[in-house]
Parts: sequence; C-alpha cells; structure tokens
Amino acid sequence: MKIPGLSFSLKRAVGITVAKQKISRSTGIPLTKGGLERKIGRIVINGIIGKKKKG
Repeated sequence: MKIPGLSFSLKRAVGITVAKQKISRSTGIPLTKGGLERKIGRIVINGIIGKKKKG
C-alpha cells in the first residue's frame, strides 16, 4: 500500500541527482536528453538565422 504524496528515489538518496546538476552547471552542457537536444537545436537554428548572442 502506497502513501499518497510520498515517493522515494534511490538516485536522489545516493546523491547522483545533485552530482549531475553540479556537473551541468559548471560545464554549461545539460546531461539530460531533452536538455541536450534543446541546446543543439538552438545552436543550429541560430547558425542558420545568423543571430548573435546578446551580452
């Protein structure tokens, strides 16, 4: 029987989630599939359109 609203994640308990977040923030490269696809897609589209990064 599960308790509503209560979940357990082995990855969070071991610390894998925090380690991946720290690596992603320090390198600027996302480690998730969706994040990496968004980053690559943005680079490709900006290359085609020719937009420059602000700042």
